[in-house]
Amino acid sequence: MKPPRNPTFLARQSYRRRRVRDSARLLPVLGMFLFLLPLLGGPQGETRTAVQLVYLFVSWFGLILAAGILARLLRYRARDGADGDANGDPT
Repeated sequence: MKPPRNPTFLARQSYRRRRVRDSARLLPVLGMFLFLLPLLGGPQGETRTAVQLVYLFVSWFGLILAAGILARLLRYRARDGADGDANGDPT
C-alpha cells in the first residue's frame, strides 16, 4: 500500500491571500497604463481634450476605489492569520 500523498495545491485561504497581494502589486502598473493610454493619439480638438479629462478623472476614481477594496481585503485577510514570515511575504 502506498503512503498518502501531500496535496498538490495550496490551501484556499493562502492562495486567495497571495492573489490579493499580487493584485495590489499590479495596481500601479495598471494605473500607469490607464493614464498613458490617452497619449496614444487620435483626432485633435477641444472635444477630445474634454473627453480625455473626463477619462482621466474616471480612471483615477476607479483606481482609488480598487485600492480601497484591495486594502480592505488585505486587512481582512491579515486578521485571519499570516502564512508567511515576519513581514507577511512568504517569497
